[in-house]
Amino acid sequence: MRGEVASTSAKRRILDTGSIVYVRYYDHVLFRDVNPELYKPFIREAIGWLDYEDDHYIRLVWERYSEPRAEEESKPKATGLIILKEAIMEMRRITRC
Repeated sequence: MRGEVASTSAKRRILDTGSIVYVRYYDHVLFRDVNPELYKPFIREAIGWLDYEDDHYIRLVWERYSEPRAEEESKPKATGLIILKEAIMEMRRITRC
């Protein structure tokens, strides 16, 4: 993967909405009835369209409709993820796959 690396340390707009991006981030972990000292955040990665960004989080969409839909159908639907900016380790635009 090649792409432009964007700094995520500052709470500001990183990339243009609609860009295809790679995101590496810390994910929350739920533990139950175990020794809590054995657990820490998972490091995960995702690729998708940057759908929204503000000072606190991004919205990443990885599945959406690609064709126009009939007016009588329900509102547009997508599948994705909200990621807090504080949890982002790396985020870059995908310029070539």
